Amino acid sequence: MKYHHPFEWLSVRVQKIAFMVSLALMLFTTLGLQLLNIHLNTDVAPFGIVSFELAGNLSLSQKIIESWGTTGQIYAGLNLGLDYLFIITYISVIGLACVLVARKVSQRIKSLSFLGILFAWGQIIVALLDSVENYALIKILLRFDGIFWPVLAKWCAIPKFLILAVSLLYLIIGTILSMVVRKR
Repeated sequence: MKYHHPFEWLSVRVQKIAFMVSLALMLFTTLGLQLLNIHLNTDVAPFGIVSFELAGNLSLSQKIIESWGTTGQIYAGLNLGLDYLFIITYISVIGLACVLVARKVSQRIKSLSFLGILFAWGQIIVALLDSVENYALIKILLRFDGIFWPVLAKWCAIPKFLILAVSLLYLIIGTILSMVVRKR
């Protein structure tokens, strides 16, 4: 049985090229995000923007914003804006990598191949969660009232991080197994 994945509209050759281009763009945006995040590490937000994502309540979110000061808030806004481009690049990289690994293991380990396709589709959920999370964080940063926004951001961030972690674990295991299978 052939499993359908979100990149079927691209030939295998173009999938590999898209992976490399997306990887280069992801590395470039990662660098930009890291440079912006340097300005967001404070005692209240030791992990910068990630501390803000996981704050979970309005009081802590406001303390984080205050700890950044005016300049830090500008960096936070730029970080959240650039993160929308980052979302496109990292879900493309992880999704395409899952498809490429699934293809490599498909002959010998069908269940692992299925998981790769499943995680490739899961990146769409990750993108939606990350986009909603960013929207909620922007609302908080712009001082929109409501205890709802920090809760929404946190509960979008947690499953996003979980899906990403499991997807990356799949890629590590799948890559190792594909090398072992190839050597036999």
